[in-house]
Amino acid sequence: MSQQYGPTWHPHHPQQPHGPQPSPSNTGLTVLWALIPLFTCGFGTPFIMGFAARRLRSVPLVFATALYTLGMGVFVIGAGTYGDSDLIPTWLDVLLTIGLLGSWLGGMTHALIIRTAVFRAQPSSGPQPYHAPVPPPAGLYLHPAPAPPAQSAHPQYGPPSAQYTPVPHSTQPPYLKNTLHSDQPPLTHMQFAQSDRPQEWIGPYRVIDVLGRGGQGTVHLALTPQGRKVAIKVLHERFIGDRAARDRFLREVEATRKVATFSTARVLDVNINDDQAYVVSEYVDGVSLEQLVRDKGPRDGDGLTRLALATAGALAAIHKAGVVHRDFKPANVLIGSDGPRVIDFGIARALDQVTATSSVMGTPAYMSPEQLAGGHVGPESDVFSWASTMIFAASGRVAFGSDTIPAILNRVINHQPDLSPLPASLRPLAGACLEKAPANRPTAADIMLRIVQ
Repeated sequence: MSQQYGPTWHPHHPQQPHGPQPSPSNTGLTVLWALIPLFTCGFGTPFIMGFAARRLRSVPLVFATALYTLGMGVFVIGAGTYGDSDLIPTWLDVLLTIGLLGSWLGGMTHALIIRTAVFRAQPSSGPQPYHAPVPPPAGLYLHPAPAPPAQSAHPQYGPPSAQYTPVPHSTQPPYLKNTLHSDQPPLTHMQFAQSDRPQEWIGPYRVIDVLGRGGQGTVHLALTPQGRKVAIKVLHERFIGDRAARDRFLREVEATRKVATFSTARVLDVNINDDQAYVVSEYVDGVSLEQLVRDKGPRDGDGLTRLALATAGALAAIHKAGVVHRDFKPANVLIGSDGPRVIDFGIARALDQVTATSSVMGTPAYMSPEQLAGGHVGPESDVFSWASTMIFAASGRVAFGSDTIPAILNRVINHQPDLSPLPASLRPLAGACLEKAPANRPTAADIMLRIVQ
């Protein structure tokens, strides 16, 4: 299940034509980038157009970004104002439809047209000088070298039985921004060599498997130098030449290491090298709550109560450390042998601090109204997501539906979900957690007290 991360770097061959030559990985990236409006029902269009305008320094694209933003803004405001679609005036209904379809299908068409220009590699001027390889700093991706010179002055990385050389840096497009729905992550130069070589490394950690892929990054199973298993999330977001952004990200993730370790997966290490960040955390041998419910059915009785208490305790510990999860959902609750563990807390906040353009990070059906609206996201938002997650655990169904994004947004903002699958003792508590006004929701600590009383 090991993920191959793209072709090995090779120096430019003198007989090859110069200038921007599309590669298979670059082509796949541009197509995936252009399909973001399709995957997000148009909500991702302003973000990718803003990225294109910044990359190309194009004034027309700045105006296009403003128009797409205006179209989606009109749609969201209109849909939020009129809870029932039958009450929407005909002229406004037409305007909302134009705004949605313009950003949805029009944005996809626009992105497909400009994708080559946005991601075209800049041709180099003159021949490239040769640079001897140098020892990489800790955290750089490494792969086995073909055959090191007999008299090598460079230190060894990894086990003493093998030599490794760094993958040279090349000009490649940055990662896509996080989207409302994620599929396969885009391919970049920071990838393991496509070969049958037996070992792959992320800094001092030896990769042995791929655990999963999501909107924030790819999670690898790896071994420490002492042989202990850890989970390493390699983030999509890049930190190209921005020292301040790197420092902000490291500070935000460092705060997560202060979280009490009961019912959470402890953060062990964080590093950025070659503009790429990775977060090392405790490995939890278990399945996600989402997978458990889909495989074995909803939780009920004491099992659901224990799940509610453990996850509320985890959120209380996270909030006490000054961290907000921002992406609490069934997929981020792992059921280990010693009980539930909450993972991925604080990563969305850290990424939000360093991204060049704002983006919606999270899963719509589990996001709070204020998070969907782009407002302040505090601990109250996690409480809302917690209640939605408990409804899924008790019923096997997503609290606010799993159909189209506009329909989900409308329900989250204007409607209350069905609480009947929950035990009678948890229904009033879940209802309070799902209040639309953040100030009316209980804290995670309050949830724990009300469950045990």
